[in-house]
Formats: sequence, structure tokens, C-alpha cells
Amino acid sequence: MTRSDDSRPRIGAAMAAGLTILGVLILIAIIVPMTPLWDAATKLTPDASLPPSAAHPLGTDDFGRDNVARALAATRLTLLMTLSATAVSIVGGVIAGVGVWLLPARPRQAVLRLIDTGAAYPALIFALVIASILGSSAQSAVIAIGLAGIPSFARLMSNLTAGISTREYVATARFLGVGPLRIALRHVLPNMAEPLLVLSATVFALSLVELSALSFIGLGVQSPEFDFGRILNDSLTAMYVQPYQAVAASVLIVLTGLSAMLIGDALAARANPRSLMKFRRIPQPPSARVTSVVSPDAELSGAEPAGAVPPSAAAAAAGPLVRVSGLSIRVPQGAELVRDVSFEIEHGQVVALVGESGSGKSLTAMAIAGLQTEGLETVAEELSFAGMDMLRKPRRQRLAREMAIVYQDPGTTFNPAMRMGPQLTEVLRVYHGMRGPEYRSTMTRALETVGIDDAPRRMKQRPHEFSGGMRQRAMIAAAMSTHARLLIADEPTTALDVTVQLQVLRQLRRAHQREHMSMLFISHDLSVVQEISDLVLVMKDGEIVERLTAGELRRREVTHPYTKRLLAAVPALSAATRDAMADREET
Repeated sequence: MTRSDDSRPRIGAAMAAGLTILGVLILIAIIVPMTPLWDAATKLTPDASLPPSAAHPLGTDDFGRDNVARALAATRLTLLMTLSATAVSIVGGVIAGVGVWLLPARPRQAVLRLIDTGAAYPALIFALVIASILGSSAQSAVIAIGLAGIPSFARLMSNLTAGISTREYVATARFLGVGPLRIALRHVLPNMAEPLLVLSATVFALSLVELSALSFIGLGVQSPEFDFGRILNDSLTAMYVQPYQAVAASVLIVLTGLSAMLIGDALAARANPRSLMKFRRIPQPPSARVTSVVSPDAELSGAEPAGAVPPSAAAAAAGPLVRVSGLSIRVPQGAELVRDVSFEIEHGQVVALVGESGSGKSLTAMAIAGLQTEGLETVAEELSFAGMDMLRKPRRQRLAREMAIVYQDPGTTFNPAMRMGPQLTEVLRVYHGMRGPEYRSTMTRALETVGIDDAPRRMKQRPHEFSGGMRQRAMIAAAMSTHARLLIADEPTTALDVTVQLQVLRQLRRAHQREHMSMLFISHDLSVVQEISDLVLVMKDGEIVERLTAGELRRREVTHPYTKRLLAAVPALSAATRDAMADREET
């Protein structure tokens, strides 16, 4: 299946209806003040309280003003007030809801509690209090409704931001030293486009109703000005004898709110790139298939490809690339999640951290990357990478050039709101100073190296157009293109099926062989790590309980009971089954 080349975003029925209604209302707001309808709506005449007729379809009010003309003339002020109040609520809510996650932990919790308290009360109650303090006027009503809508909007924004801020692409941005404001503008807000548009439309409709309510009870627009709510207030005295005086304003309130909701829903659907895709089944050309560029046996056996250059003697003499001594990670005044972990990673060495979920593997790896989990205390006698103290503020520019990370979940590795090209080439552009043709050709070669053909077209696609295995290989390609000294692979095969796991492992082995980069490989599968690692560290309950070479692991020369249980849990084929499969492959 592929996206049809001739597919184009089209305006749906909901969008067309919403735009049509809103467009008509905007035209009314612009044109009516320049027509005789404005005089019919504002000038007093002796034709008071007339019933509906051909000249006055919904009659006149107590001062002889045409009821339809008044409602049409009120559209201008009503739309301006509603848009202004909505803008105040949205801007204030986004700044508060997103900005709170840029604060340190303690101030954030205090602000979140304030937001929750404000959102617990109906916005109209706050608006009434604010309007009573500011006085009765159109400006006061706009300020009151706008400010009253901020807490609820901020709470929704903070909940959305909390989910996005834990994604791997945000962690990668932090790792690369991207500032909080740029993270918010580039990674957080674009990925809230769909709910933000729906919520904005909802806030517009609610602001319209609440502004009309304030004017209806006398706290909003005052005579001689009038909006929809003021017209309803003026018609109140004649409601039982001339109910038609309120019909025009009521209908326009409903139509204005309806147009906002229709447009919001349609924009939300269009904001989702998947909703724009039309699929058709076509034969897959050979050039589009994933290819293996190195013999699988060579890749997984550890044999080096031709042209591989070993680590320099100077690098080896400088000592281990990574030093971890006495690393402990704990909850403040609580349990220790990682306890007294010590190990080293030499230049060009592959070290595996193995253990069940919750054993502290990822916490240890992220501490090495300088991405300490918020809310946890990290202490160590030494925690260094290439001479940089990772417990202090490491040099992010150097770190971005010399360390790369491949995360576990390919679905959250890339920003879904951005195309693949800018994300894959960011380190090359920002930290290696490459220009357009250079970084594009470099990434094209890297993608082709990991078996992703037609790279120029692929880099123009979005992450959801890649399969899970392709996203993992793309991350490996990005790491290879930067010639990083250390690759941290945090369970990169867990979320993939077996065949794709094998492909990803081959590419990791190949990256190690070609670039001679060191690697910290995290997994809970001993059958995987024994094929790719030089040294295996078994972790249990935050501690390293056994250290093994890959050869010792393959020969099952293990001593700790926990390691024996992990080995016993690894599925194994019998000799007869392996021979049968080999015979089948030969035939």
C-alpha cells in the first residue's frame, strides 16, 4: 500500500458548511454598517412594537427599531468581542499550560495546583466576579471571559504537554542541548495541533455564550451599543407578548457557535496527516525493498568488513571511553533504584546491560547520556564520557557529536509533526556545520547503508509512513552518519517482530564494525546480546550481579542463579529441528 500521488487535501462537508456560515457572518459584520440596515437598527422611530410584517419580518422593538436589522448589526461587535476573549484564553492557557512544564519540579507542582484549583470552578463564576470588579462595559466583559477561560485551557494544555514531554524525540532534543522555548515551539505545540484546534473552537463557542450571558444580565455591553446578549436583555420585558423579538439574536448565536465547531472539527481532521492519505495497492519495485548490504553471517559473527579501521592507539591509550563508578539512583528520601553500579566501556567495545524490566538498565544508560530522570537523585564517585563529567553540565555540542541514542519504541522516536529529513540531519546541520548538499548526500548514503533505498524520497516523508523496523534503521543511520564514538541502544528490538529484530541487530553490528564505535546495548534477551556483545553485565534490582564475556555466555559458563534463570527462559530449538530447518533452506 502506498499514498496516492494524485491525492490532495479536500474541503469536507463539515469544513464547507462551517466556512460558509462563518463567511456569511463576517460579511454581515462588514457590510451592514454601510447599508440602510444600520439606520433601521439604531435610529428610533414611532413604529414601536409592531408585529411581524413584510417590512419588518420579526417586528420592531419598543423604540421602533427593526429586530432583524438589530441582530444583523450586532454581529460585528459580538464577533470582535468573542474573538478577543478567545484569544486571551488561548494565549494565556497555552503559555501557562506549556510553560509550567519548563519550570523546575517544585515550582511546577505549585503552579499545577493553582491551575487545578482555578479549573475546579465554573468559568462563568470567575467572569461574574471579574466583571463586577471592573464594571459593566464591553471591554470589561472581554477581559473577564478571557481571564476566566485560562485555567481550564491551561489544565488541558498541561495534560497534553505532560504526555508529549516524555516522548523520545523530546528527550533527544534535550540531549542535543535544545533550549526549553525551542522544544515547546518545535516539538510540543505542533504535536498538539489537533486537540488545540478543537479546544480553540470550543472556547470560541463558550466565549460567545458567556459574553452574551454577561450582556443579558447587565454586566456586558451597555446602551447605546448592543450585541446579541444585549438584544436578548432588551427583549426580556416583552418576552411573553412579543417573543419574536429574541428570535433573530438567538438564531445568530446558534449559527455562530455551530460554525466554530464545524470548522474546529474539520481542521482537527486535516491536522492529522493520516487523514489526508489515500491508499492504493501497487506492486513494490525492487528498488523500494529493504536490502541487506552485508552478509548476515558476517554481520552477526563479528567479522570485520573490508576497509574497517580499528580504534587508534591514541584513543586506546587515553583510557576507557566511559567510566561508571559507584553509580546510585534513588528516589529522594526513598528507595534506591540503581545501587553502586560500576563498569567501563573501552573504545570500540560493545557492552550489554541485561536484566528484566525494572532492573535499572535504562536509568543507568540515561545517566551516562546526561539525561537523568526528573525527580530522582543521581550520585556517583565517577560518571564520565570521553573525559566529560556527566554529573555536571556536559558540553552539549560535543555530546551531540560524539554520542548517539537509539530508543526502544520506534513509534515515539521521531516527531510526527515533522518530516524525516530535518530530524535525521539535525546533528549534521547544527553540530557538524554541514551545508545542504553535503548533509543530504551524507544522510542518503547512511540510509542506503542500512538498507533503506530511495532515500531522497524517504526523507521527505513523515514518520508514520515508515514501518517500525525502518524507523529503527533510520535512527541507526543517523548515528552512523555522525561518526559517534558511543551508541546507546536502549532495547532497540523489543517492540519489533522477530524478522525485523534480526535486521536491526545486523545493522547495529555493521555500525560497530564500520565505525568502530563503542556501544552500550540494553536488553532483557540473552540470546540477542550474546551475538553482539563483548562484555555482558547482568542487572537485578538495580545491581550488577554477574559479569560475563560473550564466549562465556554462549558456553553457558554462568554462576549466578538469576543469570541461570534468564538463560533457562530463552527459547531454544532442538538439534533435530535446527537440522530440519537447515535442510529446508538448502532445498
